[in-house]
Amino acid sequence: MARTKEFDPDAALQSALELFWRRGYEATSMADLVEALGIGRASMYATFGNKRELYLKALDRYNEHRDPDLLRELSQPGPALPAVRTVVRRFAAESSGGDLRQIGCFVTNTAAELGALDPAAARKVEASWSHIETLLYSALTRAQAQGELPADRDPRTLASMLLVLMQGMRVVGKASQDPARVRNAAEQALSLLD
Repeated sequence: MARTKEFDPDAALQSALELFWRRGYEATSMADLVEALGIGRASMYATFGNKRELYLKALDRYNEHRDPDLLRELSQPGPALPAVRTVVRRFAAESSGGDLRQIGCFVTNTAAELGALDPAAARKVEASWSHIETLLYSALTRAQAQGELPADRDPRTLASMLLVLMQGMRVVGKASQDPARVRNAAEQALSLLD
């Protein structure tokens, strides 16, 4: 007779996500995972596979539960450009202070640590970035159609630039002791929308 799982796989996956997010892939050992998840090694392998598979599942979970405000903010009716500015400024604030500054963005951390080494991780990172870029592009296209963004601006190029800026703010914010560096860069980039 098969044994029933004596743990909640969803809660265990969330614990793995939080551990990987704080420590990264390489710095997290199987022993760390067994301890953090509170399950036996055999149960972990049977449920999630090896460490890499668990990491990729944690990254999927992060992407599925990513910032719910982003879609809401960038697709709300009315003027679109203020929403774009709010999102970029929020990323700057999160990247230059508070808890998120310390751990960064799980997707950005994955890109920096595994992006060049793990094609599956790189695909998941690219999918996340494409999602954000598409939301920005849609908002900027709407802003242009509503007369908020000058006609000579390319919404696709601006969306790409803002995506790169936002991800870069996550990286710089983790190490910089000068919060103004990130905030000033954000404001300079936003001036291109005028």
